[in-house]
Amino acid sequence: MTTQPVRYAPSVETIEPDEAEAIKGLKQTFQTILDTTSKDYGHAVRGVHAKSHGIVRGTLTILDTLPIELAQGLFAQPGRYEAVLRISTAPGDILDDSVSAPRGVGLKIFGVPGDRLPGSNDGEQDFLMVNGPVFGAPTPAAFLKNLKLLAATTDKGEGLKKVLSATLRAVEGAIEAVGGSSVLISQLGGTPETHPLGDTYYSQTAFRYGDHIAKFSLKPISPALTELTGDKVNVSGRPDALREDVREVIASQGGTWQLCVQLCTDLEAMPVENPTVVWDETVSPFVPVATLEVAPQVSWEHGVSDRQEDALSFSPWHGIAAHQPLGSVNRARHETYEFSANHRSTFNGCPMHQVKQLEDLDA
Repeated sequence: MTTQPVRYAPSVETIEPDEAEAIKGLKQTFQTILDTTSKDYGHAVRGVHAKSHGIVRGTLTILDTLPIELAQGLFAQPGRYEAVLRISTAPGDILDDSVSAPRGVGLKIFGVPGDRLPGSNDGEQDFLMVNGPVFGAPTPAAFLKNLKLLAATTDKGEGLKKVLSATLRAVEGAIEAVGGSSVLISQLGGTPETHPLGDTYYSQTAFRYGDHIAKFSLKPISPALTELTGDKVNVSGRPDALREDVREVIASQGGTWQLCVQLCTDLEAMPVENPTVVWDETVSPFVPVATLEVAPQVSWEHGVSDRQEDALSFSPWHGIAAHQPLGSVNRARHETYEFSANHRSTFNGCPMHQVKQLEDLDA
């Protein structure tokens, strides 16, 4: 790097006066979504990213000879760790895949040493990412406003959602054709129906990276995955098209991804407290620090994967202090994600703390 990365200090975060009130509203809105879906399904699902398209086991390998600015936290030493990857879409209800929405991944790594963040299980390190570089709201208050829009559509007319989604995809396509994009349109159903295994995923928010500050990305690199980048999935008459297509590729070929890091080099141009700002990759590019390898396997099996869904809980606050989530949106996610996980645990009678290693998924 030609520019030195910013050193982490607690002062990089700023708490606004309305933050606590916005977090309270987020929890109330999550409660509305969770109560509605739990009643409908007779089973509690996540308040966001409720529908899974695959759960796969893999190995995360930390790269050798990383430079000192990248050899931080989990990545300080070469090593190999068991991991599980969950692929999902954003809404809090389980929809036909023709209702498009941003896709995400939850990566849980096991056996990671280091001082823990409060409430984190021993050894776990989670990274949550979405297939877009920026978050949909700059503050918890704006996050709450967007979540209320999504909550208002929960359990409401899937047929209408399909029509709206098709319309919004056309609108988003027109915006992209002139070089733009709309995060809100994508959130509400305008996300292009590309193959989840060909997408690159981004943490969107900032994290402590040992002595520094960073964002993360997960990029497909094996040919079986890269050839899918930009490919459209046929969702017509296929309510679980994404799950089926993911299963076909993973079962036959598996896949490899790079876990990458983008270091903050300027707090004004690369703010911690506003995750809607793109960090310029020409100034600080995403650099590989590890590879995730997934061998061919069944990525979704009814009766098995459903139980794994209930047992797994992901949060940016599951991990080591060296990768503490930063910024107001991440602080808001701390309480709300824990609230959602506790609701699922209580309603379904399935304790979230039971998955501490890969073999626990078979329990």
